[in-house]
Order: sequence, then structure tokens, then C-alpha cells
Amino acid sequence: MLNIEKTMDGSKLTMVLEGRLDTTTAPQLEKELKDTLDKTDTLVLDFSKLEYISSAGLRVLLSAQKIMSGKGGMTIRHVNDVIMEIFEVTGFVDILNIEK
Repeated sequence: MLNIEKTMDGSKLTMVLEGRLDTTTAPQLEKELKDTLDKTDTLVLDFSKLEYISSAGLRVLLSAQKIMSGKGGMTIRHVNDVIMEIFEVTGFVDILNIEK
């Protein structure tokens, strides 16, 4: 299960993700992003409550990163050690802007 809490501040969107971002929940995040990214210049993803991310979740992040790189950018904050290790193993640390 994935809970998404969205806060819009002007054209800056902050999303707090809670739970698991996997094959089952990745389409939910993808839809949320699709519905709001056209009105967004800066995207902040708060992973402080995210427990797990799968390859499906990584794909959604990559897609959002591509869209946001032409705008104000995307930042991922409060990444736990488990998810950080996944980012490191997959090479996503070099692709994404991650603040621990």
C-alpha cells in the first residue's frame, strides 16, 4: 500500500510517500505525477515514510526525472538506508538529486 500526501506551494509540489512503492502501487504514483507535473516547476519527493522501492518504482522516478529536468528539477529527500542502498546498487545515485 502507498499513501501519497501532496502539498502545492506555488509551482513547487512536495509529495510525501508512505508505504511501499512497488509493482502494485507504482501506477498510482505515476497517475498522481501525470495529473500534476504540467503545473509544477519543482518536485520534491519526501521518502521519510517510504519503506521499500522496487524496479517499477524506480521506473516511475526515472520518468518523473526526465520530465522535471526540463523544468526546475526534482529532489528526493529523507531516504532511508535500505532505499539508499537500492539507489546505489542501481546507479540511481548518479541520476537523481538525493538529499539524505
